[in-house]
Amino acid sequence: MPRPLQESDLIFAPAASSLKTALGELKRSHLSITNRLQSIKQDAEFVLQVSHAYDLPLVANERCGSWYIPPDRKAGSAYFKSTDGHFGEWAFSLRRLNLQVLDVLGQYGGCIIVDSTRRGKSMPDALSKTIPIWIAVLNRLLFPQKPGYHGLRTPPDVVSLSEHAQIESRIPEFVRSLRDLDLDVGKLRSTMAAPMLPVWITPGCALNHSSITGTPDHSLVVLATASNCMSGESHSVSNYVQGAADDSESWALGLGPALFWANNALLMTAPESELPALIEEIVAESVKVTSLRLPTQVKPADSLWIANNAMAETVYADFDIVICCSVTVNTMLMTALQSSYVHLACSNGKNGSRQLRTELPKLRILASKISQSSRILVTCETGKDLAVGVALAILCTLNSSDGRLRLDSTDEVPDFVSKTLIKHRLSWIMVSMPDAAPSRATLQSVNAYLMG
Repeated sequence: MPRPLQESDLIFAPAASSLKTALGELKRSHLSITNRLQSIKQDAEFVLQVSHAYDLPLVANERCGSWYIPPDRKAGSAYFKSTDGHFGEWAFSLRRLNLQVLDVLGQYGGCIIVDSTRRGKSMPDALSKTIPIWIAVLNRLLFPQKPGYHGLRTPPDVVSLSEHAQIESRIPEFVRSLRDLDLDVGKLRSTMAAPMLPVWITPGCALNHSSITGTPDHSLVVLATASNCMSGESHSVSNYVQGAADDSESWALGLGPALFWANNALLMTAPESELPALIEEIVAESVKVTSLRLPTQVKPADSLWIANNAMAETVYADFDIVICCSVTVNTMLMTALQSSYVHLACSNGKNGSRQLRTELPKLRILASKISQSSRILVTCETGKDLAVGVALAILCTLNSSDGRLRLDSTDEVPDFVSKTLIKHRLSWIMVSMPDAAPSRATLQSVNAYLMG
């Protein structure tokens, strides 16, 4: 009996290899930086059309949402993870409360949250499930007297009835978890006058909203997918890349949304062959301008502020104790503050988060230095990651439930520290500083220090 026909019978090995190479080069050509930037610009034009149609401000769902919004049109940022909407993994993040969005809703009566997704999906899970979960949970917590807005709303063409039902069954559990943080519900409720109502917009949708506006009964949350899942043939840009801004670390060569918009005209007209060198030059120039992050007070604590390392040299005189997470000691701060300067030797990124685990015990010295009027500043390179972890450790060990420093503190981690307490204190930081971004590794280091 003859053997089945094999691919090798039809294509010689060298030809097959050449075909594979050619297809790889074609794919890389399609995903070129030029095609990505042009696609982002086209998607941004759609986003502006949505903003005009609804007459609402734009909020970027980071990390990629800011690529699609000109900085002068951006009203804020949110941090909703698609992974919290993945099938079977549905979650309400107590680490990313996103309560800053409520301020925008209270000011404008609604907003448009912008995100994108790569090829193969019509919208990201963050828009179809993560944010709807967040809306349902907060509506129940803040507006218990309006049960008409307590139900989960998801886009029926994206989320099946079965998945919708499974998610909705978890909402009461999420509400209990949020309530356990003991947030100031009255204050949050005063931020916005009405519960939230989500609607979804994707490229190709008719921008006709007359049937869902014009009522004071709800705050409209438009969930706009910037990228188009249709074929490139329907676009004015022949080499359209869906979700072009996603995973920018792998293709943008250090370019970020702010630099993209600041140098838009130059980038959009440069030949592909010149783009890498141009981007390198733009990024290098931006690095010379060190950004300063003003100290943010962690309320209700009256003793603790968070900033970045670059800011520490400017404001150190306003604080009694300065704790810096950095690779090397800052000799100027050490000379000026002497024993009131605490250096935690941590590099940037995941390595720094792991190093934090062995550096946190240095905080034990604080118990003998604090008074009720002490002002403590914590810094790291960004002011968003390691410094947040250090601040969390301080809040759990040195601050009482009303935020005041505990003068009976010892150099040991108190017995009353628990997972619930850690979540509660972390919520203080996330409410005070919505763009805080402690990595999972950072929080694991803090948990290891506090829980043993």
